Amino acid sequence: MTDPVRARAGLVEALRATGCGDAVLAAFAAVPRHRFLPDHPVAVAYADDAVPTRIVDGAATSSASQPTMVAIMLDQLDVRPGQRVLEIGTGTGYNAALLAHLGARVTSIDIDEELVASAADHLAGIAEVDLRVGDGALGVPDAAPYDRIVLTVGSWDVRPEWVAQLAPGGRLLLPLTVRGSQLSVAFDLGPDGVLRSDSVVGCAFIRLRGLGAGPAATEEIGPGWSAQVAEGAAPDLGLLARHLTEPGDLLPIGEPLTGADVWDGVGLWLMLTAPGTVRLLTDRADAPPGSWFVPTGPGRSTVALTGPGGCAALVVDPPGVRGFGPGGAAVARRLVGCLDGWVAAGRPHASDLRILAVPSGADLPGPGVVVEKEHTRLIITRAR
Repeated sequence: MTDPVRARAGLVEALRATGCGDAVLAAFAAVPRHRFLPDHPVAVAYADDAVPTRIVDGAATSSASQPTMVAIMLDQLDVRPGQRVLEIGTGTGYNAALLAHLGARVTSIDIDEELVASAADHLAGIAEVDLRVGDGALGVPDAAPYDRIVLTVGSWDVRPEWVAQLAPGGRLLLPLTVRGSQLSVAFDLGPDGVLRSDSVVGCAFIRLRGLGAGPAATEEIGPGWSAQVAEGAAPDLGLLARHLTEPGDLLPIGEPLTGADVWDGVGLWLMLTAPGTVRLLTDRADAPPGSWFVPTGPGRSTVALTGPGGCAALVVDPPGVRGFGPGGAAVARRLVGCLDGWVAAGRPHASDLRILAVPSGADLPGPGVVVEKEHTRLIITRAR
């Protein structure tokens, strides 16, 4: 039987090796994660993996997040003792317990009444947290203002309610969808009402439910295939699916790309800068063209460029750019040029971005790629 004390110490040492801050490490050392996952073995509780905790209709609606990602986000949040913190997405209660150990006065809200009840049981005798049942999209106005607001679920937009409930100079941390990528963005609220990113990290979280759910993350384009498209884009996905049945020649590239390159490196770069870009996801991992794409869990994915009469996609087996459809060769050459542009720009990834958020319709505070949401306009530039 796994000893929980030793397992917890091992997790803390693994987090220390990633450069996690001392205060956050102390919180991980103090809070017993296995108490928040009573239905799982101790070894699972202290592994550096996300653990699904609630499944509805075959899909996970809540999970205990990967400890490394939890630590990264707590470092991003930079909680100080005595600060008021609103957590949106209670889950198991573990993150709220960590926040409380960091000295925060925590209010935590979740849309799922059963999750809140189980979190209350988990937190008993470990931490004092003000637990609420409700739609986190609306925040918790009666306990505002907050020095920090943190979402442990993915959000498509920055809700005005969160900004309104943030104290002047406060920080909002959320996994924000930006052109298909989920980015953990720590926004600081300026005196002019503009949210400016302090840090940006790639991430992957279960989506917010309720009023703030936003549009579907992906759209099915055929059996076993789905696509993510940029806000405001409307490619012919049926035609794209047909093109994928007609693979063409492979154009070699200078060096192999990692999964991080394809998703939050050149993939995000293309989604921001190249009209006609889509992300392709498939569970056809055992047959072309899916077998050429980047492994992502049980399936595979890549980024593709659409054009007249065809499309082209980054592939990793073997590495290169492959055209699809009768016009795929020309689109493939254009995609190679986009890839060369990304390399010439220094191979930027998510962490190299600077993001500003202003209310929709407001004047832009500076140049950059503009991503329009329902409530917010994002202005994205290179941080360095």
